[in-house]
Amino acid sequence: MSDATTPIRFRSATEERPLTRWLLVGLGAVGMSVLVFAPLIAVFAEALRDGWFAAVASLGNRDAQSAIKLTLLIAAIAVPLNAAFGIAAAWFITKFDFRGKAFLITLIDLPFSVSPVVAGLCIVLMFGTNSLVGGWLVANGYPIVFALPGIVLATMFVTFPFVARELIPVMIEQGRAEEEAALTLGASGWRTFWTVTLPNIRWALLYGVLLCNARAMGEFGAVAVVSGKIRGQTATMPITIEMLYNEYLSVAAFSMAAVLTVLALVTLLLKTALELRHADQLAATHRH
Repeated sequence: MSDATTPIRFRSATEERPLTRWLLVGLGAVGMSVLVFAPLIAVFAEALRDGWFAAVASLGNRDAQSAIKLTLLIAAIAVPLNAAFGIAAAWFITKFDFRGKAFLITLIDLPFSVSPVVAGLCIVLMFGTNSLVGGWLVANGYPIVFALPGIVLATMFVTFPFVARELIPVMIEQGRAEEEAALTLGASGWRTFWTVTLPNIRWALLYGVLLCNARAMGEFGAVAVVSGKIRGQTATMPITIEMLYNEYLSVAAFSMAAVLTVLALVTLLLKTALELRHADQLAATHRH
């Protein structure tokens, strides 16, 4: 019979045996190695298979330079626009009460569930040469499909939810008290936004912009449909990688892929630094 005075030790619900812990850590490490690290190493290894000179020379090609510039240009246009639309959508949803708010939030999430290829086809149907609007635009010298505007539209559709989805939880948690106080003291709407709202959401906004930028540079499906894959004109980096690989130009394809990977890694490092430095401000955001 046990002593009634002997303390009873209760095992924490999250405490596991050492063997179990090491097994889980090992499985996680193996999964990361196979799915993440091995592909990254393979990309750079293939890019440098014929040496640095061959890799750099492939990136100096006119079509490669055009693809890099086009990808950066699209990100430079789409990301700020999505940031502005995301702020407006988050402000409208969190600061006003109206019927159909849940439906509007569902529409914001729509690009997460719709295939990018379907999104591209919708843009082609709306603004293609055979459509009423698209035909008029082409006739007046303003083509959408197979041109920069269509690529920007496709990229914006795919990346739209990132900024809004990062801002909405933060703005809901902060409430309306500070804005209402500023308005009561005589501040205008713009002054309230710049001095009260924006400082409170700046880190979540930057976090969403980084995610949006990473997706914008790597988007393939929707852009492939609306761009027409015209070399030197509408071929972005992901599309150029596919075309080079299909032509068995492995060094050129993987060199371009390495550049795109470096851009993604830089974005990831900025995102990680933001999380580590401002963890408290980002605690309310939905992490991806």
